[in-house]
Order: sequence, then C-alpha cells, then structure tokens
Amino acid sequence: MMRTVGVEEELLLVDAESGEAQALSAAVLESAEREASGDSVFESELHRQQLEFATHPCADMGELAASVHRWRAEAQRHAARAGASVVALATSPLPVSPTIGAGERYRWMAERYGLTAQEQLTCGCHIHVSVSSEEEGVAVLDRVRCWLPVLLALSANSPFWQGQDTKYASYRNRVWGRWPSAGPVDLHLSAERYHAQVRAMVGTGVLRDEGMVYFDARLSHRYPTVEIRIADVCLDPDDTVLLATLVRALVETSAGEWRAGEPPAGVSAALLRVASWQAARAGMEDRLVHPRTLLPEPAPDVLRALLEHVRDALEDSGDLAAVEKALAAVERRGNGARVQREVLARTGSLSATVAECVRITGG
Repeated sequence: MMRTVGVEEELLLVDAESGEAQALSAAVLESAEREASGDSVFESELHRQQLEFATHPCADMGELAASVHRWRAEAQRHAARAGASVVALATSPLPVSPTIGAGERYRWMAERYGLTAQEQLTCGCHIHVSVSSEEEGVAVLDRVRCWLPVLLALSANSPFWQGQDTKYASYRNRVWGRWPSAGPVDLHLSAERYHAQVRAMVGTGVLRDEGMVYFDARLSHRYPTVEIRIADVCLDPDDTVLLATLVRALVETSAGEWRAGEPPAGVSAALLRVASWQAARAGMEDRLVHPRTLLPEPAPDVLRALLEHVRDALEDSGDLAAVEKALAAVERRGNGARVQREVLARTGSLSATVAECVRITGG
C-alpha cells in the first residue's frame, strides 16, 4: 500500500494594494463556512492575519498537487470577498502589529508566552505521512531527523521581518524557535519513551497540552501519521508538492531501514540545532551541514545527497522523474527567499514584492 500524504499550509492575509498584513481571518472563514458542505478545510490560526487549510490524505502526488492548487485558489476567492489577498509567505515583509485570534486557547497562549506569542506571525507547511503503527512512526522520527535541515533550506521563504532584510533565508525558523518545545530533539528509540517525554513536558505546566509539543517532527496527536513541521510555507505550490513527495520518500526509506534493523544515526540534538541554524541562514545559497558527514558542503551537493538517499523509494512510487524535474527547477530559480529578494532588487518596493508573491502563490 502506498503511504498517504496530507499537507497543512498557513497563508498570510494581506491588503491587495499595499501588501500589508490584514487581520481579516474571521471574515474569510465566515465566507468559507457559508459555502462549506460538511467540514471546512480552512481554520483560524494564532493570529488574525493568518489562514490555514489542510488537504485530505492523498496517495497520488498529482491528486495532492490539484488539492493544493484548489485550496489556495479557494482561499484567495474568500479573501477577495473581504477585500484582501492570500500570499504564501512565511513572514510578512512589511511592518506589522500582529493581532491574537479569538478563543480561550489563543488568549491563554498570549498571556502565558507574552511577546513570544505576540510576535509569532509566521506561516509554516506541515506534511503528514501515514504510518502503520506508533512504533514505526517513532522509528521514522529517529531516522529522518538528520535530513530535516535540508528540507528547511529547500522551503526557506522568510527573508524579511518588520520591513528589513534579516540576512536569513528562513527567519521564521528563528522566530519559531522561541517556543519552549520547538526544534530538534534527541533519539526517542521507542513509542513508550516518546510518549513519556511528551507527558513529562506537559506535566511541567509550561505547555498547555500535547498539541503544543512543537518538535521539528512528531507523531500527530490527531491522525495515524508522522508530522514533519520544520518547513516554511512554500511560495510556489509546485515546491509544496516537491516537499511532500520528498517527505513521503524519507518516511518510506526510514521505515525500510528500521525493518532491516539499521540503527538511527546518533547525532545529538545540539548538532542538529546548529545544522538547522545554518539551513535557516543560508537556504540554498551557501553551504549546508551534510547529514552524513556533519561538515559544510555546497547546498546543491547536499540536495543531491538527499535525492540519492530516497531514490529507491521515489522509483518505487513512480515519483523520481517528477522530483528530479522539480529539484532542477528550484535550483534554477531558487526558493522563496531568493525569489523575494530578486523581486525587491528589481522593483525596490516591498509592496511590489508582496504583489508578485500573491501572483506566484496562485501558481
């Protein structure tokens, strides 16, 4: 059986003219819910300047691509009714004063975490891949962890923050890392130990519940999936599909290693944190920490190492040719961070940059 994949994307709501983030999620959700037959795919997020959608699980990547395009277009249609646009940017390029969303949970977070919560206007992409059991899921988490910084570099799409170039490709990753539970973790080794760690973290009272365990990759507390959470939301919808395809292949490869009795690499969380910092800083424009050697190597070489690592899984699923083509396209035009910087260099305007990104978001 082919593993299914689902995608959650967080989008930024912006003024169609100025490009400034707009606190209009309630109006957009109301528009979407009026038309929804059954459960809506759209949800609110921590800030009112955000909108999230989730695809249904798909075994075929062409079906997933159609779903991502469809829900981005639907989000844009509902946003337009509120006088706004949606854009797949992981941070707002223009200055913004984020507004915490309605609801008791969000109020609790605002009170508990103060400025950390207030400043968390960031948009990510979460990839869910089905697993047969929690033991398989934890085995996968232990084996994908070294490759997660490469996915961050590939998806990096947040170079600007409060009107400034941060010098990072993914400043979202740096902001997200302020949460007490965010980032890489050490090996779990069993489902029992994984859950014991989660219980202990929640038991401290620092976290409200297990939904606030923001590991870079975790067992979903709602679905029978592993959830890869490290990525920025991708500017181009084709890159979202590429990311999801690579993640599924990583999961399949890792599960195969576990079944074959191959132990996970014993890289510490401290080293993975350094690798993630480098990926957030460099994106695809400089060197990354190679997952096998833990030495700096050119980003294209590290991407090719990822491709070789999952090649057999991609061949088995019939996705290899599509991934090779998509990776070549990203290497040619760059990730979202590079595209944003190139548009700003060409136009001299962050507003024009957002406008161009609105166009790209729709594919």
